[in-house]
Amino acid sequence: MFDEVNGINSVLLAMIGCINIFTFSIYYVDKRRAIKRKYRISEKALLMSSFLFGGIGAWLGMTLFRHKTQQALFKYSLPVAAIITLGVIYLIVRQSISSFF
Repeated sequence: MFDEVNGINSVLLAMIGCINIFTFSIYYVDKRRAIKRKYRISEKALLMSSFLFGGIGAWLGMTLFRHKTQQALFKYSLPVAAIITLGVIYLIVRQSISSFF
């Protein structure tokens, strides 16, 4: 039974990792498109991917690419999304560790 719980938790953590990589990459793509004045990714899509457990990737993307840093909506909501993502990761890891003992 413990192996099943740890297996599910590993899959969940891997999914969250993939979501964060995806979110980080769409911030990069949107920044490149903004520079080239091409069709952009909507702010709604950027925020949605951030709050669907991609907060860490979004915050890193915003910081590293200096993208959307002047917009208050992104400036204040992405740290919240990152904290939510970290909280979910903490709960998964904690549950995985407690099922081990």
